[in-house]
Amino acid sequence: MNNTYIIIDFDSTLVQGEALELLASFVLDKRDDKEKILLEILKITKQGMEGKITFDKSLEKRLALFRPQIKHIKKLVNHLKKTITKSVINNRAFFLNNAERIYVVSGGFKEFILPVTRELGISDDHVFANTFLYRGNDIVGFDTKNPLAHKGGKVAVVKNMNLKGKIIAIGDGYTDYELKREGVADTFIAYTEHIARDLVVKNADFVAKNFDKAIEWITK
Repeated sequence: MNNTYIIIDFDSTLVQGEALELLASFVLDKRDDKEKILLEILKITKQGMEGKITFDKSLEKRLALFRPQIKHIKKLVNHLKKTITKSVINNRAFFLNNAERIYVVSGGFKEFILPVTRELGISDDHVFANTFLYRGNDIVGFDTKNPLAHKGGKVAVVKNMNLKGKIIAIGDGYTDYELKREGVADTFIAYTEHIARDLVVKNADFVAKNFDKAIEWITK
């Protein structure tokens, strides 16, 4: 591990499920059209994860379907802390012992990611994610200057880290595979504990059904 860095996704990897979809479910809780909107959000998420639409379009389309507030973020954080991936919790010692070599790079949002990554001993400066824009208590958009809000954002961020050593990317989405495809990661591990996406699995160097298997591969 001395010369190895690990880049980990957040949604459906460190936590169970897609946080933005969960946030939408909290926002839409009392609405009659909740299920219809959630299905549309799920469809857009799937298209983005499989590389069929660009990430910025996916993000823009999903946020346009619901209007979150700060209170919904707080509710989401409480939920995410309870749904950290079981094999991540079981391997918390690995995260603590290798915290200086672990980075979280996500198209999600720092507002709900940082409270979870802190639980795993990952420092805030090792977490790269989007940020919301606010008007009072209302979330009105996201910072479009952040590279992670755009196509190829993960690649740009990891390139900019300028890490000297072997880089292993772990995640469930196409944007995680792009790190290997674009040459900024040496290895891509498809993480399938929560969901297996055919296009992602097909392009993986290794498929890990949980973090026990991922760690076995990393430390072999």
